[in-house]
Amino acid sequence: MTSNRSPSRRTVRALLAGTAITSCALGVAIDHTAFAQSQQPSIKRTELLRTDVPTGAQYVAVEAIAEIPAGGTSGRHRHPGIEVGYILDGAMTLEREGQRTVTLKAGDAFKNEGVIHKATNNGAKPVKILGVYIVEKGKPLAEPVP
Repeated sequence: MTSNRSPSRRTVRALLAGTAITSCALGVAIDHTAFAQSQQPSIKRTELLRTDVPTGAQYVAVEAIAEIPAGGTSGRHRHPGIEVGYILDGAMTLEREGQRTVTLKAGDAFKNEGVIHKATNNGAKPVKILGVYIVEKGKPLAEPVP
């Protein structure tokens, strides 16, 4: 025997509320995933040379080429020492905690010493940077910072 009874208003409201909540949660999850992917660091560092610093066994000097693709970022990070860089090609913005944001282009040099920073390539071509790092031995070249 089949019933021709339609669902009660309470049942319909509960189903609509559940659908609305699920839809909102899914939308938030998709938005956060897309935002997280767009914010992921995309810097590539190619180490050219690593050598002990002659004045002490606590530090090493590292020479590297860093590349950030168009639309890419280094992500917020710091180095366990000093970074000096020279822009070989392209342009980038450099945000340093507590300092004003600067735009650097090919031929410009910069220094980061113990400061949290982030480089962003807003251009249409990759930016290439020659970097020299004097960092504590045994630590990573760069440490991500949330």
